Amino acid sequence: MKKVYRVIKRFLDLIVSFLAIIILSPILLILSLIVKCTTKGPVLFKDTRVGRYGKDIVVYKFRTMHVDAETNIEKYLTKEELEIWTKERKLDRDPRITKVGKFLRKTSLDELPQLFNILFGTLSIVGNRPITRREYDMWFTDEEKAKISSIKPGLTGYWQVSGRSNVTFESGERQKLDLYYIDHYSMWLDIKIIFKTPFVVLFKTGAK
Repeated sequence: MKKVYRVIKRFLDLIVSFLAIIILSPILLILSLIVKCTTKGPVLFKDTRVGRYGKDIVVYKFRTMHVDAETNIEKYLTKEELEIWTKERKLDRDPRITKVGKFLRKTSLDELPQLFNILFGTLSIVGNRPITRREYDMWFTDEEKAKISSIKPGLTGYWQVSGRSNVTFESGERQKLDLYYIDHYSMWLDIKIIFKTPFVVLFKTGAK
C-alpha cells in the first residue's frame, strides 16, 4: 500500500510542479528581476538540507538576505543579536534580511523556486519541512533519524499547518509533529495539508 501511495505521490508531484512552474512563470520572472535589481548578488539562495536517506540536498529559494549575510555577520548584528543567533540560530527581527526579502518571507513567495526541487525529485509537495544537518543531529535520536529520512521533505507539511515556528524543536513539539506525519501519512492527510496551507500563509499562522 505504501509503495502504491509513493508512486501516486511522485506522479502528482511531477504533474503539479510542472504545471505550476508554467502557470507561475511570469511571477517567477518578475520576482527574479525584483531581487536582482534591488540587491547585489544572485537571485537564488541555495540551502543545504537533509533529504531522503539522510543525504544532503540543495533547496532553492529566492534570496532574502544580503549577499554577505553569512560571511560578514558582524556587519549586520549587534553583540546581543549575535549571541542570540549563535545560541538559537534565529532572530525575531533579523537585520540581514532585505526589504524585498521581508515581503517574500511574509508571503512565503521566497519558496516558489522549490517547485523545481519537486520536479527534480529532491522534495515532495507534502512532507516534513527540510531540516538542517545541525537540527537533524541535535534534536533526533538515531531511531527517529531513520524515520525522518525515510521520506522526502516537503514544500508544505503537517508542521507548517500546525503552528509553524510557534512549534519549536526546543519544546519537543516540532519533533512530535514530524514523527506523527511519518506514522500516519496517507493521500487523505496530504490533501488536508494542501488545503490548509493557503490559509496558514494568508492569515500568517505561525510566522517564519
